[in-house]
Amino acid sequence: MKFQILGPLHVETGGVPVVPTAAKARQILALLALSPGRLVPVTTLREELWGSAPPRSARATLQTYILRLRRILAAALGGPDGPARARRLLATGHGGYLLRIAEEDVDAFAFERAAEAGHAAFADGDDEPASQRLSRALALWRGPAFVDIRTGPVLRIHAAGLEESRLLVTERLVDAGLRLGRHRELLSDLIQLTERHPANERLYAQAMMAFYRSGRQSAALDLYRRLRRRLIEELGLEPAPQLQRLHQAMLSVDPRLDTPAQGGRPTPTFDLYAA
Repeated sequence: MKFQILGPLHVETGGVPVVPTAAKARQILALLALSPGRLVPVTTLREELWGSAPPRSARATLQTYILRLRRILAAALGGPDGPARARRLLATGHGGYLLRIAEEDVDAFAFERAAEAGHAAFADGDDEPASQRLSRALALWRGPAFVDIRTGPVLRIHAAGLEESRLLVTERLVDAGLRLGRHRELLSDLIQLTERHPANERLYAQAMMAFYRSGRQSAALDLYRRLRRRLIEELGLEPAPQLQRLHQAMLSVDPRLDTPAQGGRPTPTFDLYAA
């Protein structure tokens, strides 16, 4: 059974789609998929479905949703033993339910493995392998996590964590690309990223570096001025010290801004001028 939650929910077994249409059934399936082979307590499922004010009938209603999910699974599994296989797959445990699947069956865990491999390669200074592994991790995303699921408080926390991990992978992929001298290739993506994350100083540092190394010093400095104005007007804050020092380095044409040689210290762009 394969689960895709990094984008629209897609579940299939033996090539047969298994995606319920009912909103709460989709919530349950997604939440169980995030704990493959592990018990998800009834209290957690109840919180996801109804928040802090569940109805008195919550336990019975949850059991009804589980029964409906098992019927959907049984139909997809097929054969006379379909219902029994569905009960084994979506099992009842002590105080909760679990899906008997492996982490390898869920795209979120494949993303985490590829991301970890990419981060490790970057930390070792292996920029090309890092770039390849981080790109593979991002290729698993088909849209925002749980994009077509009406998420409750539990899934929202998971979604926020996954999106933060996705952003960190994106940033590190850009860092590897800059170390590999791909500043011109990165400019278009960085312009879009800074538009989508208008207060992310790490992305602005990368975009500034890409512009600077592409021979567009004025564009790099203009990016800094725009970010500084936004931070002051909206938050009453100056840019981070690292970004201020990067700005000063560009004004003084610091030679450390040149493309680093392969095998150099694998420092993220934002931290090049850390104290």
